[in-house]
Amino acid sequence: MEITIRTILSSDDPTLANIVKTTLTEFGMNKVGTAFSDPTTDHLSVVYSIPRATYYVAESEGRIIGGAGIHPLDGGEAHVCELQKMYLLPEARGKGLAGKLISLCLNYAKQNGYTQCYLETAPELARARKVYEQFGFRYLTGPMGNTGHFGCDNWMLKDL
Repeated sequence: MEITIRTILSSDDPTLANIVKTTLTEFGMNKVGTAFSDPTTDHLSVVYSIPRATYYVAESEGRIIGGAGIHPLDGGEAHVCELQKMYLLPEARGKGLAGKLISLCLNYAKQNGYTQCYLETAPELARARKVYEQFGFRYLTGPMGNTGHFGCDNWMLKDL
């Protein structure tokens, strides 16, 4: 599978929203307090159009298969970013793509002056949590910032 990674376009919004929502449904997380019910999920190109934010889209044969982004942590300190909306279609998993996307996001974060990267996840996403652990994210006892994702009860942080 040949994969191309590029930054988000506004035309990607419907496809990416569908990937986020179907993935959350797959893992039983299609509920309030997650990206499933977050209205910004339908407009990711707008969300990531601000300074010090980016979203990477992964494609295979011209078809979007997933993505991940870096965004300033809402309600957080200026040196803390958040790894957000990292979702892959089932056929894109287990091929190292998550690691490539995380590496791109963390490099972008460092280049843009962030010294810490935060993320929120849930026990249902066990495979993703293992990947985050491999990248050096450590668990926190509570949330940071004001993300509005109260349905995610695993909080992790990495020093950059």
